[in-house]
Amino acid sequence: MGPVADRDPRRARLVGLLLLGVAVVLLVSSVSWFAGGQTGVGIAQLFLGAVLAAVGGVLFRRSAAR
Repeated sequence: MGPVADRDPRRARLVGLLLLGVAVVLLVSSVSWFAGGQTGVGIAQLFLGAVLAAVGGVLFRRSAAR
């Protein structure tokens, strides 16, 4: 599945946009964890959102370059 997925820029673009969307939701909703006093969960959610945004951005850029 690896080589076929790498050759399909449309699929990579869609997965990149999906990851970027999930990252935005995680980053925006993390504020509620800080307001609720659960700072550890908020920090973990911020970290996961940043990682997903980075991966989604890389996939989106790679697909746009082709």
